[in-house]
Amino acid sequence: MATTTSTSTQKTTLQISGMTCASCATRIERGLSRMDGVTSASVNLTMETASVEYNRAVVDVDAVITKVEGLGFQAEVKRESKPPAELRQAEIRKLRYRLIVSALLSLPLLLAMAGHFSFTDFIPLPEWLMNPWFQLALATPVQFYIGGPFYIGAFKAVRGRSANMDVLVAMGTSAAYFYSLYETVASIGGGMHRLELYYETSALLITFLLLGKLLEALAKGRSSRAISALIGLQAKTATVIRAGVELVVPAETVVTDDIVIVKPGERIAVDGIVTEGSSSVDESMLTGESIPVHKVAGEPVIGATVNGTGTMRVRATKVGKDTVLAQIIRIVEEAQGSKAPIQRIADVISSVFVPIVIGLALLTFLAWLFLIEPGDFGSALRTAIAVLVIACPCALGLATPTSIMAGSGRAAELGILFKGGEHLERAHRIDAVLLDKTGTVTEGRPVLTGYKVEPGFSAGDPQEQEQQQQQQLLSWIMTAESSSEHPLAAAIVSGLAERGIAPAAGGAQQFRAVPGFGIEAVVDGRKVVIGTRRYLASHEAWAPASALADAAQLEQGGQTVVLAAVDGVYAARLAVADTVKPTSRAAVAALRQLGLQVMLITGDNAATAHAIAKQAGIDQVLAEVLPEGKADQVKALQQQGLKVAMVGDGINDAPALATADVGMAMGTGTDVAMEAADITLMRGDLSSIPDAIAISRKTMVNIKQNLFWALAYNAIGIPIAAAGLLAPWVAGAAMALSSVSVVLSSLRLQRFHR
Repeated sequence: MATTTSTSTQKTTLQISGMTCASCATRIERGLSRMDGVTSASVNLTMETASVEYNRAVVDVDAVITKVEGLGFQAEVKRESKPPAELRQAEIRKLRYRLIVSALLSLPLLLAMAGHFSFTDFIPLPEWLMNPWFQLALATPVQFYIGGPFYIGAFKAVRGRSANMDVLVAMGTSAAYFYSLYETVASIGGGMHRLELYYETSALLITFLLLGKLLEALAKGRSSRAISALIGLQAKTATVIRAGVELVVPAETVVTDDIVIVKPGERIAVDGIVTEGSSSVDESMLTGESIPVHKVAGEPVIGATVNGTGTMRVRATKVGKDTVLAQIIRIVEEAQGSKAPIQRIADVISSVFVPIVIGLALLTFLAWLFLIEPGDFGSALRTAIAVLVIACPCALGLATPTSIMAGSGRAAELGILFKGGEHLERAHRIDAVLLDKTGTVTEGRPVLTGYKVEPGFSAGDPQEQEQQQQQQLLSWIMTAESSSEHPLAAAIVSGLAERGIAPAAGGAQQFRAVPGFGIEAVVDGRKVVIGTRRYLASHEAWAPASALADAAQLEQGGQTVVLAAVDGVYAARLAVADTVKPTSRAAVAALRQLGLQVMLITGDNAATAHAIAKQAGIDQVLAEVLPEGKADQVKALQQQGLKVAMVGDGINDAPALATADVGMAMGTGTDVAMEAADITLMRGDLSSIPDAIAISRKTMVNIKQNLFWALAYNAIGIPIAAAGLLAPWVAGAAMALSSVSVVLSSLRLQRFHR
């Protein structure tokens, strides 16, 4: 799974196996970052991935993989279509098998442990159960077969001049096992009872660690359900026409320009254009809108949406990794695999934690052996093992990435796509939300509500009737606007067409558009200028006071007025209205409940802007702002100390989206806007904005809670273990459960509702 970011730089995601704790992730990250040609490396413990950006002229992906393997881990380029659930199944099956075997071998040792205490003398235990050689036979396969991966991981870590959880476990269990082995061998020729044996300590410790790992793997599977659900939406097969024959083929084999037959009830396999037929399509997976959208020839359809009752033929325009759904999956994967800035806290602590723990365990051992209980090797050993085990930083390493996975996954289910963990973190600091008007607060589909030709205006031959003069003028206006891509132009063209106006036969020449002002073109040899009053004034075409008063009245009602002039003479005004989205007012109220300032920004005139703002419940308005001025307005707010979120949908919003602390693009808008933004709101609904900010806040609270309890667990547990109040196997169980509790805490985010 690699994407080229420039001619020489490539970004690749690797699937890593063999990581056991935060120290492993830190070691891989540091090792890769020090490679010549690698510009950045980020390792995610929970996703078991590494995102690496490197210069292809200096290093290649094989060298990167070799480096990871040299550090003691396995790596491969992540495959595009492999669901996360599949990747975990083999691991879960292996862990389950090892746990069952370990538990069966450890249970007799747990019973034998009761024979070590005087207060359990009343429990009848068979003589063979207390035999040290029998216990050795049970403990040995647990120690070296079931616990073998711990030794392998520890060896690789030490070889790489670092320490991780495997080192702590291997040291702790080996100390208990080999001391017991020494006691067993030393007992030859002597008595068999009341020996200081700790086989159950090492065996039970390994068993509880495996239980924790299994529970953790199952919980991680739940945290990646968002991606699994998205992958599950993809069509498995498609019916295509090749050489005049209908063939059912795997969806991934469809190529661009293939004609795909979509039958009633089928999931559409590709993004494409309808060439024949018509039907209603359920696009709720993309837009959240439950009402099916009617599709006819010439209209686009999106892969993974569901066809209704009609049959359509669709020409494939985007297939495989280029489809909208594949891009959504990629964004969610990158967000879940990325590292939030707050993760740096855990990384710094984890990098020095394990060596400190080993030192504390050694000090504890010496203190017990020489000061607390002089000469009692067994007590000193047990206490040191407990310190080694309970201090493992697994929970600390899982605290942030599991929350990011769960939070971004839940956001994706709500149609909110965070492009990275850093954006998920940054969104919780937002103070002000700047809303573009057209297509964001409003529907973005303006309609022509009316027009008025200036009395006495002559469009051509003075002998022509007034109605013919008017139609001639409207035809010129329609022809000029036909060359523009602006939504207002489209509304004028379609509105005039509905009124029976036809474009001029010769079309428009010398067309020129000035963003934020208007257009000009030559039609039938006449220069037509259409736009704002300032634009007409710049062409010395002055609208009379009566026309300006009429326009002002319409603008007070929320309509946008466009003025037209021909050959420097004012000719007409046209009124266009864009209705406010039904959910806009409630969304603005929700943003205010979150304590945020809400502002409307638009290039429209002040009167229209204030009318729209009033309908949406917005008090602060920035009107008549040119496209390049939107970014300046964002900077001005930032200079006031505000953290600004910009929300837009058009090409002209892209600079402001990139300038804002957090840019949010409506999924119904342009690709340029979505590329410039940090968050994509797939449903094109303003209610997604408070959802995005609220889930960011809850995710950050969850991360801080996880970090606090992970650190508090170690801060409380280490002194208790050092005081000799925890048996090693109890410490192992507590350590395993701490990791599971962090993952389960993060999974609460999947129940998020604002």
